[in-house]
Amino acid sequence: MSTKNMSTTRRRKLARTFVGASLLVVIGAGFSAVGNASTTGVHNGTAGYQRVVVAGGETLWSLATSVAGNGDVSAVVDQIVSANALQSSDIHAGEKLWVPVTK
Repeated sequence: MSTKNMSTTRRRKLARTFVGASLLVVIGAGFSAVGNASTTGVHNGTAGYQRVVVAGGETLWSLATSVAGNGDVSAVVDQIVSANALQSSDIHAGEKLWVPVTK
């Protein structure tokens, strides 16, 4: 091989390596952003909410009861409905909902 061909081959390999590394960085950043978004505990810019997955047999009222502790369960139900823009009180197993965090 001539020196000119080696130089071209090296440049192509370097370009492929650069493009591959760049794609990995972009994909990694995307996964990182998605992972952080689902665990921040923030709803519509308001701190104090966390994302929960509805268990089988769970109702909106039972979910609110577990979150409210000794507080007003009805008010927590209203907060959950509002935070998730629910049109009815029907929730299903596996559904992800924003619920208020009580201290």
